[in-house]
Formats: sequence, C-alpha cells, structure tokens
Amino acid sequence: MAEDGGDIGINTRLAHSGNNPHDYFGFVNPPVVHASTVLYPNAAAMAARSQKYTYGTRGTPTTDALAAAIDALEGSAGTIMVPSGLAAVTVPLLAFLSSGDHLLIVDSIYHPTRNFADTMLKRLGVDVEYYDPHAGAGIASLIKPNTRVVFTESPASNTFEVQDIPAIAKAAHAAGVIVMMDNTWATPLYFRPLDHGVDISIHAATKYPAGHSDVLLGTVSANEACWKQLWETFNTMGCCAGPDDVYQVLRGLRTMGVRLDHHQRSALAIAGWLEGQPGVARVLHPALPSHPDHGLWKRDFCGSSGIFSIVLAGGCQKQQHAFLDALTIFGLGYSWGGYESLAVPVVLGDRTVAKGPYDGPLIRLQIGLEDVGDLKADLARGLAAAAAA
Repeated sequence: MAEDGGDIGINTRLAHSGNNPHDYFGFVNPPVVHASTVLYPNAAAMAARSQKYTYGTRGTPTTDALAAAIDALEGSAGTIMVPSGLAAVTVPLLAFLSSGDHLLIVDSIYHPTRNFADTMLKRLGVDVEYYDPHAGAGIASLIKPNTRVVFTESPASNTFEVQDIPAIAKAAHAAGVIVMMDNTWATPLYFRPLDHGVDISIHAATKYPAGHSDVLLGTVSANEACWKQLWETFNTMGCCAGPDDVYQVLRGLRTMGVRLDHHQRSALAIAGWLEGQPGVARVLHPALPSHPDHGLWKRDFCGSSGIFSIVLAGGCQKQQHAFLDALTIFGLGYSWGGYESLAVPVVLGDRTVAKGPYDGPLIRLQIGLEDVGDLKADLARGLAAAAAA
C-alpha cells in the first residue's frame, strides 16, 4: 500500500475501518439501515435541519461506514457511493463540467466512459477531446483556456498503457484544471491517486472491493478542494446506492487485501508463462519487465491486480473466437474483480489515437482465485484451438 501516514498494516486497516462495534452494542458489523423518511424531534430542528441524518438519499450509518473506510484508504476528504461504476464516472463529470467547457480524456478509456462523453456530454455542449495515454507532461500543449477536466485511467482499459499521472497532474494544475482518475485496476491498495496529484479518485467497487460478482456499486473520493462541489452535485442528482449493496461492499472490503494479493500472484505467474507460449505475440501486463511502461509502473505503483491482455500471434476474429470458445474454466463475461476467471475479446475500433499496432487479435483475461495449474491448462486449450482455426 502507498504510504498514508498510518501506523497499521493494510489488512488491519481493511478489517477495522469504517465503524466501531461498540457504537452498535458490540456487534462486529454495522447494521444495514434501510431509510427514506427520517423523523425530527420538533419543528425547529426540522427547519434548521440540525440533525446528522435528514433523508435517506443524503446518507445513513451504513453509507457513512463505507465512506469512512474508503476515505481511510484513499486519504480523501469525502466519498460518495453511487449505484454502479459507470455512475461513479458520470456524476463527477457532471459536477465539474458545463456547456462550453473542454474535456480531455485518455483515448484508452473504458468504453462506457467514452460513450457517455460522446453522447451525453457532447449533447450538453461539452467539447470532448481524446489524448494519447503516453502524453505525460506533454498534455500541457492540449490544454485550452476553457479546459476544465483531464480524465485519466491508468493502466489503460484493455491495453494497459501506464500514464505518468504526476506529470499530467502538475501540468493540469498549472492551468487550473481538475484531474480525475479511474483507479479501478489498482484499487487504493496499490495506487493512491490523491497522493500523486489527482483531485478525484473513481472506482467501480463492483470489482475488487465487492469481489463476488454479485453487487453493483461505484465510489468517488475527492480532495478537500473538490469535495463540496462533488457532494452538492451528488445530492442534487439523488443518485444514491442502496443500503444492501453498500453493506455487501463493506463486507467484501474486509478481505480485499488477501484476495487482491492472490489475484496478483496468480496473474503474474500466468502472464509470465504466457510470454513463452507459442501463439502469443505479446502479453500486456505492466508489472512484467517486458512491458514498455514497466519502469513507470514500478515508480508509482506498489502492486498489480488480476487483469491483463494478450495479443495472439497473427490471425483475426476467427482465431480470437476459437480461443474463447475452447475455454472451460474461464467464463466469457464482462466485468472482473470477482473470484472467477473471465475472458473477453478486445475491440479497439472506437479509438482515435491509441490504436496499436498489434500483431493479432487481443483477448483480456481476468485471473480469478482458481488454481494456477488449472488456469494454465485451460489457456493452453484456447491457444491450441486458435492455432487450429
């Protein structure tokens, strides 16, 4: 975990952050509060809204418990919970962008983020521009007088380029521009965005925090300068997460450290093995020394998660589909961060700058909690099928 000034280890922090059992008669887990209406003791309190909880959309003890735990991990001034990872992207963009503003987004972004920018934001009058993931300090040349936000994601979605986040943040802040980062891949255990100059850290808590492929949730954490505006927009939109989902993520958070460590070790073992397999042209995993951005990853990150991509040696969609259809342990399904291994085809047709080139079709792999030997055997079946297609 990145340094955060704490004097306890990360797994201890995960096990104990967010609530005090003695606040709830000693029960280890906080209660799940299902709330809409909140009663006031008298008319004066109602007029002044002088009590902590006023309505279900504006927070409960359940949401406060998860927010406190996330703030402890992120080093943030405040955190909001929203119903999905995509909502965690859209709410802060709507909070800080207005008609006539200019938005810079990395071209290797998660596709639903691009779709939101190209549809909703453009319709609202925002000028959207995509930049190369290796722009680094050079992003200064793309900043205009009306640039309001730089949106980053590192490593890149599907192709795993690593951005120079500190250099981007320095250039952006020199121009008064806010920096947002989708940090779902690393989680705050392996990269703390706010420590590297990012203003707003975004996570699909659906992934590693929840960890069991059965919950949708997003979190958005802001520094002191951006927190008030994020909080006010969140309350204006009424885009709150349900208490049962919040509780499920808080429960998943307790084991995220040990799960993520297992994902990391298995993924690195499999990624290194795949580099030597016939039929694999490249392995796109930033923690491998062969990755062109490995030095940058090693400088800024203190761990890696369980998702990376491979490039098949030649072929086209036929070979890609043959590989996927031969798998028996890896499921074919979107999302990641759960206990099970997954594989999906990668399509780069929506990109404008970061298009490659690549030697063959791409496949993204999520390495779950299964035994490494079984996963290697399954991938070998896929490679054999691709070679025979």
